Amino acid sequence: MTGPAPAPEAALERRARRLLRWYPASWRGRYGEEFAELLLAELAEQPRAWRRTVNVARCGLAARLASAGLARPSAHPAGPAAAVRACLGTLTCSLAVFLAIGTAMWAQLAVGWQWAPPASTATTVAMLVMSGSLLFLALLALLAAAPACLAAIRACARGQARRLRGPAALIGAGALILVIGGRHFGNGWPGTGGHWWPHQGLAPGGVAAFGWAATLSVTSYWAHPAALASFPPAELAWMVTSPAAMLSLATGTAQLVRRLETSPRVLRFETWMGRAAVGGMTAFLSGALCWVSQNGPSPALFHAGTIDAAGLAVLAAALAAGWQAASRARPTGPR
Repeated sequence: MTGPAPAPEAALERRARRLLRWYPASWRGRYGEEFAELLLAELAEQPRAWRRTVNVARCGLAARLASAGLARPSAHPAGPAAAVRACLGTLTCSLAVFLAIGTAMWAQLAVGWQWAPPASTATTVAMLVMSGSLLFLALLALLAAAPACLAAIRACARGQARRLRGPAALIGAGALILVIGGRHFGNGWPGTGGHWWPHQGLAPGGVAAFGWAATLSVTSYWAHPAALASFPPAELAWMVTSPAAMLSLATGTAQLVRRLETSPRVLRFETWMGRAAVGGMTAFLSGALCWVSQNGPSPALFHAGTIDAAGLAVLAAALAAGWQAASRARPTGPR
């Protein structure tokens, strides 16, 4: 009695390539050919083995997590320095999502703050904590950007501008669109004309107006098409364009962080900034929780709606991803 006929070589190669897709592109570029040969040899001897498929999928997912900076740095195919840059890139994406949702929530509070003092202590504490956290995160961003820009200039001087051109274009396009659109639509900020009171200046009108305009797309009106249809066409177009601009800015920044090769000292400094940013995100989330979960009815100007409760969930998820990436970023090298 004869055994099963061997599978054609072309079919085995296709199966090996499909299994390789569990791994990230960086891993396949470095180890793909060698691993494919091992898979072909095993498939030829044992065409059907579910344990092999599960093991390849498990290891592939672990490699993808390492490539994204969410697993142990030693598993990264390009070495420890690239692993730290991957962690910082993931942290950048998490921070971008956190700032987009957080700024929308803060701008909502700032509108009420311009018109009248809050009647609830929880709202006052939330506004103080959220404003201080946003200011802290903005300062950290400036401190982190300075050495990165210097390293990018040096890389361009060494003839490495080609690999940084794409991320720089994404950053420039996203920032330009946000600045122009934010300044234009900020003129319609609903906080203009509020009655003066002693602590009104805690939320600067110009900053609050720009944050409100930049995050107009974060709204529950998407669930009410009839109400959304009454918006001016230009504003609707901006509500679609602004998320794309923020995505372009965040993607370009994350790619630049991943591709920019820096000294161990700069990499360590950026890691410190990332961990400090996680602390700022934690403080902001605490303030937002204090506001959204306050007991008793709130005045209409400071009322937290369903969109704010959903925003808390997004903030928590972004903070968890950022904390995981920051905890995995452990640069090595001379101090």
